[in-house]
Order: sequence, then C-alpha cells, then structure tokens
Amino acid sequence: MHQLLFGYISKYMPLTDDEKKVILDLDLFRQVKKGTLLLKEGEKSNLGYFVLKGCIRKYYIIDGEEKTTNFYTELQGEVPECATNNKPSTYYLSCIEDSIISASTPDLDEVVFAKFPRFETLCRLVSEELLVKMQSSLDNFKNSSPSKRYENLLATRPDLIQRVPQHQLASYLGITPQSLSRLKARLVKEKK
Repeated sequence: MHQLLFGYISKYMPLTDDEKKVILDLDLFRQVKKGTLLLKEGEKSNLGYFVLKGCIRKYYIIDGEEKTTNFYTELQGEVPECATNNKPSTYYLSCIEDSIISASTPDLDEVVFAKFPRFETLCRLVSEELLVKMQSSLDNFKNSSPSKRYENLLATRPDLIQRVPQHQLASYLGITPQSLSRLKARLVKEKK
C-alpha cells in the first residue's frame, strides 16, 4: 500500500530511498474497519488523515439529521479543524468502507520537515491543489440544481455511486433519498 502513496508523492517530486524509508519508519498506516468513527463532534484531536484505500465520510448532525458534506477516497485527505485550532470538532469522520489510512499529527509533521525540508514544499503544493479543487467543488455545488449536482458527481466521482449508501449520497447532494431515486430514474429514462 505504501507504493500507492509513493506514486502519489512522485507526481509532485521524486523520493529518494532515504525519504521512503523515513515515511515507512513513521508507521503511519492503519487498517480501519467499516463503521469506525475516527472523530466525533465535541472531541479534540490532532490527527490528520490521508486515505490510501477505502472511503471516509465527513458529516454533521443538525437537528438529529446527518448532513454529509464530503467523502474522502483513495489519495484524498482531511485535516480536521480541531487538529489546527485545538477546539472541539463540530463534525464527525466515519469510515464507510474497510480502509487503509495514514494518520499524522502536526508534531510528527515537524519532525519530518526538519529531516527533509522539501516535504514541507510537497505539503504546500498538495494543499494548494486541494484548496483549488475544494473551492471549485463548493462553487459548482452552490450554483447547480440537484440534477446538475448529480450529473457532476457522475462525471467527476462516479465511484461514489456504487460505494456510498444512497441516503448518504442524497445528503451529500442536498436532496432526499426519494428525490435521488426519482432523479436517477429520470436520467436512465432520458438516455433510452
């Protein structure tokens, strides 16, 4: 699984054998079972996560209802706000599939940056790319009808359709599960 991570990093910069060894020696990789809560509302945590295999869901509970705001799949990461501001989390992170993730703390990051300063550059490049993608995704969401949101999901993240329970997918799209079913049926009918 570490080869997947090394392949991802090599998109930004090649790694030396020493750098690969440092990453492996950090023992960051965890196997996590489906249903595991990585973070609960009200908890404090200093862990950031990167998904090597599997799927993590980010959601809030508002008036007793789960509101999904993101899914993190292979080669995507999430650093909870509480990891940087030392306040309790306002949301949940849960594994919706058996997953292999890496988990890191700011202190661990500093140790790695001290040994290999160019990792800090790597993290900046990845963060900038993720920020642009997140802003684009948010803009598309705000400016789209539910139908367009679903079509965009089909175009950009089709794997989620098979991997994520329909009620969570509907929540992510900002619609009810019934509306999602009707939307799917309509799109199938239009393609015939």
